[in-house]
Amino acid sequence: MKRTALALAALLLAGTAIPATAADAPSKAPPSGDFAVTNVTVAIGDGSAPIRGGAVVVRGGRIVAAGKDVAVPAELPVIDGTGKWVTPGLVSAMTDLGLVDVGAVEESNDSYAGTARFSAGLDVSLAIDNDAPPVAVSRASGITRAGVAPIAANAIFAGQGAVIDLAQNGPDAVQPRAFQLVELGERGADLAGGSRVAAQALLRNALREARELAQRKPGKDTEGLTLGQPSDALLSRADAAALIPVVTGKQPLFVHVERAADIRGVLALGREFPALRLVIVGAGEGWRVANEIAAAKVPVLASALADLPGSFETLAATQSNVGRMTAAGVKVALGGFYDNDQPRYAPQFAGNLVGLSRVPGATGLSWGQALAAITSIPAEILGGGSTFGSLKPGFVADMVLWDGDPLEISTGAVTIFIDGKPQSLVNHQSRLRQRYRYPKESGLPKAYE
Repeated sequence: MKRTALALAALLLAGTAIPATAADAPSKAPPSGDFAVTNVTVAIGDGSAPIRGGAVVVRGGRIVAAGKDVAVPAELPVIDGTGKWVTPGLVSAMTDLGLVDVGAVEESNDSYAGTARFSAGLDVSLAIDNDAPPVAVSRASGITRAGVAPIAANAIFAGQGAVIDLAQNGPDAVQPRAFQLVELGERGADLAGGSRVAAQALLRNALREARELAQRKPGKDTEGLTLGQPSDALLSRADAAALIPVVTGKQPLFVHVERAADIRGVLALGREFPALRLVIVGAGEGWRVANEIAAAKVPVLASALADLPGSFETLAATQSNVGRMTAAGVKVALGGFYDNDQPRYAPQFAGNLVGLSRVPGATGLSWGQALAAITSIPAEILGGGSTFGSLKPGFVADMVLWDGDPLEISTGAVTIFIDGKPQSLVNHQSRLRQRYRYPKESGLPKAYE
């Protein structure tokens, strides 16, 4: 099939060859987001194996068809993807993208509020900065959507996370107040006063206070004031109100726990408050109670490579954790991309799980399962399971063209689309690379003159 390829595609497919001077210039795209990619290895992102010699058709910024024997309308511009792979845009759950410029600089770090008067009522979407350097770095690595989560600082409730897309000049938060995060386990015990008993008591009391507030009818108290929290309430009205969507099942509750006993405690919480939409974060010992998690139909956001007994709650940690939970029927996505575990390493972590499947005695993931763990499954957990994270018809055209197998460490993203619009790959790191690859005397810092 011979057609004239987009001139833009030629520029984008050059990948790292984009000149640094183009960093601030928005990419030009077909106004309607209509195009096709042909002669490419297609990975849908649903757990299936990659399809060689396939094609993807996009209209209006959404996927029309993807796979083998796809009919490409004659009027569509075509990108020849010979030798390349195409996947859904990667989805990173539990990141601090947009909240941190430089982690060590307190003034540029909005990921936690150490002395705030609020906890559950905190809303990170109000502080997300789409221009923060880590956002562009992650976008250039294939990340197109992410969950942004606060860090618990002075209470077991960290606050309300958001879902963002990483589009250049795009919206800062696609879905604010997307989930509530609570810390149990060792960290929660410390925040609650020194024991898991206190953390569990605080959590259950908070959920009951929120439920009671939700059930109250509008009216006046005996002093003529609007009904607020009872005098013996432990939560502020703002924090209790923020938990109403949680106890009514409108907002997921992400619970960070690691050891098997604490995971069982979370599952018991679901039985006491049946409307809760629980998501377990961490689950370092999840493999020990995988059948119970699967029976409760609670999804998990887990770290791929956590295999050291770094604390008493992870004594049974193993790299086979994700594979064993998946084999038991648990819906597991890779999450917890903070600090050194940056979102851009997600393909490497997923690739390690594929390699682990070839190690005698270990349990890893198939290639399709590993890709799903960083695309469709985190998308589903974040509430976008029918919108993004897959190349299925009707999904938004968040797509990445790679110069090889995306789960291989030597592979890089060469073209990225969000909502069918091509994105610049230029970021702070690529500018530095360009600057020092071909240094000019006038461009050197004064210290090097």
